[in-house]
Amino acid sequence: MSDAILGQVALGYSPFIDRNRAVTATRLTVFPLRPDAALDAAQLLQAVAGVWPADGARVSLNVASESLLQDLLKAEPSTNVMIEVPAFMAGDPANIEALQALHRQGNTMLLKGRPLQALPREVLPCFKYSIIELSDDRRIAEGSQSPSGAPRTIPHVQSGVSSVADMEASFNRGAAAVLGWPIDDVVATAMAGGKPAGQTDLQVIVELINRVDKQEPIERLEATLKRDPSLAFKLMRYINSPAFGLSVEISSFRHAIMMLGYQRLKRWLALLLATAGKDSNLKPVMFAAVRRGLFMEELVRGSGDDEMRNEMFICGVFSLLDRMFRQPFADLLRTIPVPQRVYQALVDGTGPYQPYFELVKSVESESLFDFSAAADTLMMSVSEINRAELRALTSAAQLD
Repeated sequence: MSDAILGQVALGYSPFIDRNRAVTATRLTVFPLRPDAALDAAQLLQAVAGVWPADGARVSLNVASESLLQDLLKAEPSTNVMIEVPAFMAGDPANIEALQALHRQGNTMLLKGRPLQALPREVLPCFKYSIIELSDDRRIAEGSQSPSGAPRTIPHVQSGVSSVADMEASFNRGAAAVLGWPIDDVVATAMAGGKPAGQTDLQVIVELINRVDKQEPIERLEATLKRDPSLAFKLMRYINSPAFGLSVEISSFRHAIMMLGYQRLKRWLALLLATAGKDSNLKPVMFAAVRRGLFMEELVRGSGDDEMRNEMFICGVFSLLDRMFRQPFADLLRTIPVPQRVYQALVDGTGPYQPYFELVKSVESESLFDFSAAADTLMMSVSEINRAELRALTSAAQLD
């Protein structure tokens, strides 16, 4: 089947985060590039199934095209595919039969936006959650209660969350999950608590990265890693994941160096560094960092050499280390060796990697305007970007 739809839409993504700060699902936002385009629901579901197969993780489709969404409601997506339905469509009697059919099939549906009038009684049980935008939540001014004091009819997911403070407040108001990237003020919030949790672990990995950068003997590297066996285990798990694509299993750190070499090993130490923190509020930040690295690498898979791909991966993975270490990049990268082009992007906001970095952030923010501007700057086709994004999300799912 053709995947022409990947050239007709812009894709964005964001996480569903539960009270334990675990990422429980991914939202895939689909923007049509032309309002009058005829989009194929079957092609969209095929592309989605390539990343989230029927027996895989959950994905929520946020489709900004009424006609495409109407077609999706009449299709038969696998039950791990959740559908977000705007309130105006949920209240339309013409959609009752399709919504009920999806509900019977076992698909989770989320009501998006505040209904202007009561939904048909037949429809309300079809929705497991409502999605309430943070800026539109009337309970904020009233504490945990709604203005009328009445309980909400169905559990809600808070969207528009961009900070840890917003996330915690949403859970205190009863949100079942938050939807968004709470990374804006992680540094400031975490600094109030004193020394970052897991700092010792992070310093061990930084030391190891420095030793690998200097290509020190394997014995010295092994001695450093042995100071924290849990980190050694995690590194082996990453290297042996399907995302790495090795044909043989890596059995030891020494074996990893022999098989990979120092340069390729550095990228996986970067990944380890970005996911080694113990602060639960940083879990969504780690999640974002991994996907940034994989996405930036995929964006140059067809145009860059191995060195560029590895550097782009490190650039993305390191792009949130200032949050984890609670330090500005200019200070942080004095102790962590990075290539010059990575330093330019993270510290100076310049250099050849910066436009790719801006593209990744536009996808995370689910902004069609920023997506289009970044794509034009890079002179990349929309289909090329979407394919890179889906490959990155597939690799990320294999690492989780």
